[in-house]
Amino acid sequence: MNKTVFNAAEAVKDIQNGAIIMLGGFGLCGIPENSINALVNKGVKELICISNNAGVDDFGLGLLLKTRQIKKMMSSYVGENAEFERQLLNNELEVDLIPQGTLATRIQMAGMGIPAFYTPAGYGTEVAEGKESREFNGKIYLMEHALHADFAIVKAWKGDRFGNLIFRKTTRNFSTSMAKAGTITIAEVEHLVEPEDMDPDQIHVPGIYVHRIFQGKDYEKRIEKVTTRIERN
Repeated sequence: MNKTVFNAAEAVKDIQNGAIIMLGGFGLCGIPENSINALVNKGVKELICISNNAGVDDFGLGLLLKTRQIKKMMSSYVGENAEFERQLLNNELEVDLIPQGTLATRIQMAGMGIPAFYTPAGYGTEVAEGKESREFNGKIYLMEHALHADFAIVKAWKGDRFGNLIFRKTTRNFSTSMAKAGTITIAEVEHLVEPEDMDPDQIHVPGIYVHRIFQGKDYEKRIEKVTTRIERN
């Protein structure tokens, strides 16, 4: 089955106001740049975004925050985005801060069809408010629910028209799990190739999980902070 679409605009065309969206990436590494820009241009609002972080002020999810298109962020780390901080402190943005391991596992469980699991992370803190707890072997655990999305949007290094994906190095991060946790999964790739050009042993996400794929372009691949060594005499 050919799952290719022409561009990012076509890939996100049916994302409506209020949609729950997962966006792959870690910091600015491996984020679906083209798809985020397409969402900005589409003007869809009231989005609930699930991502490890919230981008920076002028890039990544920061672009959707700047245009006030995000209603709620579900993230693990948001420390690099001043606009995010401003909206949070002024009660303009709903925020669910989730321990990083818990966030990753909630997404993984959704892809595996497991509705909930127990974890010790967050017990005794604000994270535990309103959640069921249970004791196992003398230790208290919180019950966390699997985390699904209407759309999962990821960016891979290489993919084919059947939707098989290969990621490069750390760009695998959250993306491989998110690709399995969305009702509809959209993949943008740096290189769109024929199936025979994909090594089956190297595929990280099989095409059965992917519904749309397109060739991305003009990737900036920004780095959040460039740190260099101070030369000393």
